[in-house]
Amino acid sequence: MKIICVGLNYHSHNKEMNRAPSSGEDSPVLFMKPDTALLNAGEKGEFYIPDFSSDIHYEAELVVRIDKMGKNIAQRFAHRYYSEITIGIDFTARDLQAGLKAKSLPWEISKAFDNSAAIGKLIPKDKFGKDITDLDFSLDIDGKTVQTGNTNQMIHPVDKIIAYASQFFTLKTGDLIFTGTPAGVGKVAIGNQLSGYIESENLLKLNVC
Repeated sequence: MKIICVGLNYHSHNKEMNRAPSSGEDSPVLFMKPDTALLNAGEKGEFYIPDFSSDIHYEAELVVRIDKMGKNIAQRFAHRYYSEITIGIDFTARDLQAGLKAKSLPWEISKAFDNSAAIGKLIPKDKFGKDITDLDFSLDIDGKTVQTGNTNQMIHPVDKIIAYASQFFTLKTGDLIFTGTPAGVGKVAIGNQLSGYIESENLLKLNVC
């Protein structure tokens, strides 16, 4: 399986990171993580801060699991290619990323390192009786809410992302798509307890070690 991630997909996060505004007319910004980046958190998981970074940031995102092989998928049919969703955390070594960006170098090592793609328990996409374009999600650290978002704030909605990505990569059963993060990202520290939610359901529990 592979992990496809979307960057710059919320205006609020772009603003907090001092990035140029994106629009729905632009193409989604994609990057990849290998299968070794996957960390299944679910009821209880552990994330170990790697030795190579002193500035690991959390980025909470809606995650979609592909359950049908597809290539060059039309956007109007994209909803047929997934039935499960969850909350995920795209962990980022911000210090490495900043240094590589300053040199105009690829920054995969800051995003794609082992266990950098944490996901919670998968649930049916229609569990809450709401469309995927209108779901609340959030992240708590030590009982305090640090990030909130709604999928209606995405610059590029889920079905557009799937259609676009499938032009370049054949999507296969088990592939995961991290759909981007809203404002509120920040640093994690040893001892933090992270809890991720879609609507009011706690799907991810993660201890930082």
